[in-house]
Amino acid sequence: MATKTPLERVQESDRLLERLMKVIPGFHGYKIREERREADRILRDYIYRVLKASRDDLMGCFQLLNNAGVPELMEPTNQLIAKLDRVSEKVNRASYGYAGFFDSIRIEAPQLDQMVTYDTQMMEMARKLADSISNFRTQLSQGKIEDARTVEGAVENSILQLEAAFDKRKSIIEGVTV
Repeated sequence: MATKTPLERVQESDRLLERLMKVIPGFHGYKIREERREADRILRDYIYRVLKASRDDLMGCFQLLNNAGVPELMEPTNQLIAKLDRVSEKVNRASYGYAGFFDSIRIEAPQLDQMVTYDTQMMEMARKLADSISNFRTQLSQGKIEDARTVEGAVENSILQLEAAFDKRKSIIEGVTV
C-alpha cells in the first residue's frame, strides 16, 4: 500500500458537506488552499517533533561527554544543542501560509504547494539529522572519541543545511529570493 502525502490525507478526510461546498463558486479555491495549509501544518508539526527528539538525544550526547571527561567536545556539543533549538523553534513558529485580509502579499495555491514541497524535503533532512545524532551518541557510548569528533562535524553541517532550507521557505511566502 502506497503511503499518501499529507495533502492527500487531508483531502480524503473531507466530509460530505465540505465536498458539496466545493462546488459553490469561490469556496472551492478557499477550501483547496485550506487543505494545503493543513498539509503544511501536519508536515511541520512532524518535523518539529523529530527535531525535539533529536535535541533530547543530543543532550544525552552532552551527558556522555561529561561522564567521559571530554571537555573539548562539550562546548561544541552545547553549541549544537543551541543551534538545534533555534532551528526547531523556527519550524514551530513559522507561518502556515496565511495572509491577512489587508496584507499586500497573497499566498496562493502554487506557493502553498511549494511550501509543502519544501517541508517534505525538510522532513527527510530532519530524519537524516536524527540518524546522525544517533550515530554520534553511539560513537560516544562506545568510547570512540575520535570518530565522534568527525560525526559531530557532520551533525553541525546537517543542522546548518536544515536551517538554510527552512530560511529559503520564507522566500516562497514573500515572493523574494533569500
